[in-house]
Amino acid sequence: MEKIGYQGIEGSYSEEALMLYFNDKAYEKHNYSRFEDVFIAIDQGEIQCGVLPIENSSTGAIAEVYDLLNKYDCKIVGEQYVKVSHSLLGTQEATIDTIEEVYSHPQGFEQSKEFLNEYRHWRCIPYYNTARSARLVKKENSKAKAAIGSMRSAQLYGLKVLREGINCHGRNTTRFIVVQKEQDYKENQNKISVILSTKHRAGALFSVLRHLADEGINMLKIESRPLVEEPWEYLFYIDFEGNLLDNKIRSTMKRMEETSCYFKLLGNYKKGDRPWQK
Repeated sequence: MEKIGYQGIEGSYSEEALMLYFNDKAYEKHNYSRFEDVFIAIDQGEIQCGVLPIENSSTGAIAEVYDLLNKYDCKIVGEQYVKVSHSLLGTQEATIDTIEEVYSHPQGFEQSKEFLNEYRHWRCIPYYNTARSARLVKKENSKAKAAIGSMRSAQLYGLKVLREGINCHGRNTTRFIVVQKEQDYKENQNKISVILSTKHRAGALFSVLRHLADEGINMLKIESRPLVEEPWEYLFYIDFEGNLLDNKIRSTMKRMEETSCYFKLLGNYKKGDRPWQK
């Protein structure tokens, strides 16, 4: 049975992404405290693959996961979109009027800021993630404490939903990636992720990206991260359409690598279905 890891606990959006992606397979779940713990577990053979959030439609990229993709020798082999619907959760005795403190991952606060602005007297206390926030509120059993979390967290930890759908945007979605040690090759894979750096001079990045344009290859995304060793220089994470079984794609990537100072394939995988497109 395949062993799959995720960051967080039961009721987290990471666990939901795992269950959605592997819904028709038999697997054994392993949860970890940190994103890096998932990569370490893969590297040491403790699990076969991991599920990690990489960006949110409202708050953007999850920088730590991008950095870990560069640090560890893992490949992206899949992606899963999860619609994020935050609720305010409290004990059975709690009401909106009794709340004094709210716990959540910082992104939960950011994604629900319009709702929270209506209750500026509440203390918003950052915590590990939304599921652990819900578990903490259950453990504390105080009608003055609440958590931002999912409906599943409410069910798992026996909490009452004080207000449903508090996130600012109805289409709020998190993209998760599935990573493992080795790249697999399948005909249905249509998305490629790479990381690269260029010389710090005018037109250097254009020289790399023009190879995609010359071959009519659609670039889907570009994200920059600072090079820690070189102040004000950057690594570029790039997603584009393609399959590594395609000779044109392979030759284009070879030219991109030759034009770059540093180049690393992060993975080739099938695009995930976005919730609102189903």
